[in-house]
Amino acid sequence: MAHQLAGKRVAALIADGFEQAELTEPKRALEEAGAQVDIVSPKDGEVRGWNHTEWGDRVTVNRTLDQAQAGDYDALLLPGGVMNPDRLRTNPAAVQFAKAFATSGKPIAVICHGPWTLVEADVVRGVRMTSWPSVKTDLINAGAQWVDEEVVVDGGIVSSRKPDDIPAFNRKMIEEIAEGRHQRRKAS
Repeated sequence: MAHQLAGKRVAALIADGFEQAELTEPKRALEEAGAQVDIVSPKDGEVRGWNHTEWGDRVTVNRTLDQAQAGDYDALLLPGGVMNPDRLRTNPAAVQFAKAFATSGKPIAVICHGPWTLVEADVVRGVRMTSWPSVKTDLINAGAQWVDEEVVVDGGIVSSRKPDDIPAFNRKMIEEIAEGRHQRRKAS
């Protein structure tokens, strides 16, 4: 069980202001399951987290967005926080990177405000998802079926609402990544 993701590579796409626990805890769970996790960011060097109500730790970027290719990875992790996905959804390269995972059927794990990047990529139409409550209307307007549940899985997309959901999120994320590619509706 500890090595069920051996040989799998996961891209964690983040910008400054990612919710710290929504990166560090899933990253640790993935690595404990045997996956290699690369921090991918539009910015080189370091990216700074947000820890609930103040700036948090810095993490080292393994690959900048212009160096990363979705084809090099088996899955995508999109942590939340408010600032992080707001920055990513306005970055065309970040949106295209996320869209490439969705259109190829690769697993995507997204939590809190993270779905904003998927909304911008227009890949949530018809997908059953959850999120932080303030993202509900954005998901519904983008065609998703929003539900208020701890963790939701639909076609390899794992979504959760908040840091309290991380244990359930991690279990389902690992399960979906272990399964590999999923049949998914094509993004428009």
